Amino acid sequence: MSESQPTAGQSAQTKVYIATIRSGVCGFVTTVRATPNGRRMVNIHIETTCPNIQKLAGEIATLDAFSEISWRGGSTVYELMAKYAGHASCPVGSGILKAMEVAAGLAVPRNVSIELSVEHGQ
Repeated sequence: MSESQPTAGQSAQTKVYIATIRSGVCGFVTTVRATPNGRRMVNIHIETTCPNIQKLAGEIATLDAFSEISWRGGSTVYELMAKYAGHASCPVGSGILKAMEVAAGLAVPRNVSIELSVEHGQ
């Protein structure tokens, strides 16, 4: 997770939190840019090489961070992942939510990872 410098039209205090998601064997890369928009809302911009996530990106502009992080309500991100993602284990949904959490001040910007390996039994 990284922070970028302001671009034209952004104030010097606006931070953009960036998550780069490398999904694995498919080879697709997704970049999520999350910008705070008030206390609860976060603007989301997604760039991706995945045709499925491109469709999802067209339907997400702003997220309510408090609603998204709760298991009690429907998550817009996971509803759209169910609609568009090629498989349930795609890590893009989690990456979108992590970027959103950091932009909303609900988490600190720390990397996450999933490492897979194989053990051979005797």
